[in-house]
Parts: sequence; structure tokens; C-alpha cells
Amino acid sequence: MRHHDANRKFGREKKVRVALLRSLAVSLIRDEKIKTTEAKAKEIRPYVEKLLTKGKKPTLATRRIITERLGGVMAAKKLIDEIAPRYEKRDGGYTRIIKLAPRAGDGSPMAIIEFV
Repeated sequence: MRHHDANRKFGREKKVRVALLRSLAVSLIRDEKIKTTEAKAKEIRPYVEKLLTKGKKPTLATRRIITERLGGVMAAKKLIDEIAPRYEKRDGGYTRIIKLAPRAGDGSPMAIIEFV
């Protein structure tokens, strides 16, 4: 049975998987649009959207939480100061995933994830 086993493992140990998600989230915040595999895009969507929801209330506590989750001050600053104010009136659904053709090398389904 797969009770309470919803996250994808990506064939990595926990620390490496967390680093991967953090790195993808920082790249998405920095560039506002990234091309990655469909599975990775679907996995970072809730991660980034929860951080963005927290960033809409720019208190010191939320800044610290976001900085810890992203592992860097610059990405947290951009999320809170530039990106979050754009979605002040929006209740969710800050990102979109656009499916692309499979990757030529291994046929892996690719996607673009971007802020709406």
C-alpha cells in the first residue's frame, strides 16, 4: 500500500532530492520561467506556490522562513519584493505548466513552468 507516500523520489536520497527541489525553485524565482522534466515541474509547483502565498505577507518571520526554505537571501528578496506583490489579489494558481515534446536524448516528457 502507498499510504502517505505522495512525493516523487527521482531516484535520489532525501538530502539530494531536497537540494534538487530547492535549486529548481530558486531558478524559477530568479528566471521566472524554466524548462525541466514534467515530473520535476509538477513537484516544484506546490513548493513554490506555498512560498509565494507566505511571501504575500512580508513580515520578518515569513522572510526568515522563505530564506531558510530557499537557502538564499537573494531569491527570497526577489520573491517577497517583486513577485508576491503581483499576485496580491490572487488566491492561488500562481504558476502554469506547459507540456513540450519529449527530450531527444532519452524521450523524457519535458515541460515549461512559469509564473502566470
